[in-house]
Amino acid sequence: MTVKNQIKELSALLEEYNYQYYVLDHPSVPDSEYDRIFQELQKLEQENPDLISANSPTQKVGGAALSKFEQVTHRMPMLSLDNVFEEQTLNDFMQRAMDKSSLAETAFCIEPKLDGLAASIIYENGLLVQAATRGDGQTGENVTENVKTIANIPLKLRGENIPPLLEVRGEVFMLKAGFNKLNEGLIKAGEKPFVNPRNAAAGSLRQLDSKVAAARPLAFYCYAVGVFEGDLAGSQFERIQQLKGWGLPVSEEVKRVAGESNCHAYYQAIQEKRPGLAYEIDGVVYKVDDISLQEKLGFVARAPRWATAYKFPAEEAVTEVENVEFQVGRTGAITPVAKLKPVFVGGVTVSNATLHNKDEIERLGILIGDQVVVRRAGDVIPQVARVLVDKRETQITREIEFPAVCPVCESTVERIEGEATIRCAGGLYCEAQRKEAIKHFASRKALDIDGLGNKLVELLVDEKMIQDPAQLFSLTAAQISSLPRMGEVSAKKLVNSLQVSKKTTLARFLYSLGIREVGEATANNLANHYKTIEAIENAGVEDLKSVSDVGEIVAKHIYYFFRQEHNIEVVSSLIDAGIHWPLIEDIQESELTLSGKIFVITGSFNKMSRSDIKTALQALGAKVAGSVSKKTTTVVAGEAAGSKLTKAQDLGIEIMDETAVLALLNA
Repeated sequence: MTVKNQIKELSALLEEYNYQYYVLDHPSVPDSEYDRIFQELQKLEQENPDLISANSPTQKVGGAALSKFEQVTHRMPMLSLDNVFEEQTLNDFMQRAMDKSSLAETAFCIEPKLDGLAASIIYENGLLVQAATRGDGQTGENVTENVKTIANIPLKLRGENIPPLLEVRGEVFMLKAGFNKLNEGLIKAGEKPFVNPRNAAAGSLRQLDSKVAAARPLAFYCYAVGVFEGDLAGSQFERIQQLKGWGLPVSEEVKRVAGESNCHAYYQAIQEKRPGLAYEIDGVVYKVDDISLQEKLGFVARAPRWATAYKFPAEEAVTEVENVEFQVGRTGAITPVAKLKPVFVGGVTVSNATLHNKDEIERLGILIGDQVVVRRAGDVIPQVARVLVDKRETQITREIEFPAVCPVCESTVERIEGEATIRCAGGLYCEAQRKEAIKHFASRKALDIDGLGNKLVELLVDEKMIQDPAQLFSLTAAQISSLPRMGEVSAKKLVNSLQVSKKTTLARFLYSLGIREVGEATANNLANHYKTIEAIENAGVEDLKSVSDVGEIVAKHIYYFFRQEHNIEVVSSLIDAGIHWPLIEDIQESELTLSGKIFVITGSFNKMSRSDIKTALQALGAKVAGSVSKKTTTVVAGEAAGSKLTKAQDLGIEIMDETAVLALLNA
């Protein structure tokens, strides 16, 4: 037998043993035999380096260290899940799904909610070619080399009918036993141990040196499919079984059940089983099993309507409230924060807990000096769950006094009727709000000032070179180049970007001001309704409520924003600085032909992002929907467009590619 065939045979044997061990959980040989074959293969490859395959079992030991992670744009967004904490809320979720179903009883695919780090793995023709973290859902980090080292992830899929393109999504986690052993080793080495398995998994997956990741006891379970080519089962549960058949690891606890009682029974059973599981879980994930029903239910914001996570009761601990301080956020919200005697809860040491607002303090009846129960669930900000009133006999307590002025800038504080939060009226003049407000003003969806990153904004504010967004436009290249790490070329580019950003749209300008709860859609609706900034400034609350998407609270936010003299001054200063936009009433009728049309955007694009295409279409009067229906006018399909494109083709709906939609917008 040739050396090449020997290597091929040993590799196949090790792949089979890995499949038996990690997927079937039924190893056929002892570890010593696996190790013997592995060493034999390793020796042959060392003697014949030209015969080493990228998907060889020996390549799981890690390669050369990286200097940084590359960014990866997900072909299909990696959405987060909505969380529910009460049985009735879960029942409401299931009922909404049942209302949309034509079946007598809706089935759900149910699985434990792993406490790890979400990851995407792409296989092309059965070979692992890319792995990435979830990141912000749109863009993640390329962790391919680290993921390749995870023992139970196959570098090559097995079986038949493997799709030519298959994106597998799942959770990278650390087994409890591996976590304990890792921490023991770190403590012996005099290093700081990890707080919990989730942090250990996240820290290990994001190591620039894949050899470090390879030495960590990471594991992976699949729970979904992203983009793919070819045909897959029409059931969530059956797709998971397909993945398992191709050699991918899945939790043995994944079940398909129907009916509310069975769904709740699973939750109770897995909660009782939780302490004995080899890995940490923090709840149960419920997904509608029928893929076509998933598509019908669609998405809301950044989460699917067809899936939710029912979290286990939060972990709790008792501690003392030593003081209450008040923090000022970007929008001026003044939030009371309890300063606690440090206590270990939910896997971390907690010394602060949000008290939300005055209403919450009154509801809790909390005093400084009280003994309280602190709750923390997963990554949720620690909260005070309840006060131990019976402990007050032994405690010295005092009432919590809310500030009459902003604790940062001493401006007046306000509380809008119908809103629980008090706010600083200092707006863009308040130092606490200034940095975040200017960052928002310069962000991509606002004025999109290229080169003005977050750190540079902070530096400009710290050096007192700017105090509000309008002062950005009076900066000179000489001033900017005097800052650390800012050369003359970069300074000139930034000054040029500032000049370019002056030409914008009324909608973007409104969004850039950072008015509370005025997002892109609301800014678009305001611009299209009022057409000028002056009309918006002069609008009353009732008038504002007549705008699509603007309710009582949002109307009051807009109204009060434009009743602050300093805010009016900033807006005037910005316009005086040269910021301008085409008057909506001056736009030619031919440019408004998208009014009344309904677009759906799917897939990924090269020259414009999906959000930019959406904004541009809305600016021309179109409505952009999240799902395809008979009312849809046009589907804009990018690369890796999936079921929405198929449905559009079935319904005979007009389809535009990226070139066509850019031509439409440029026209």
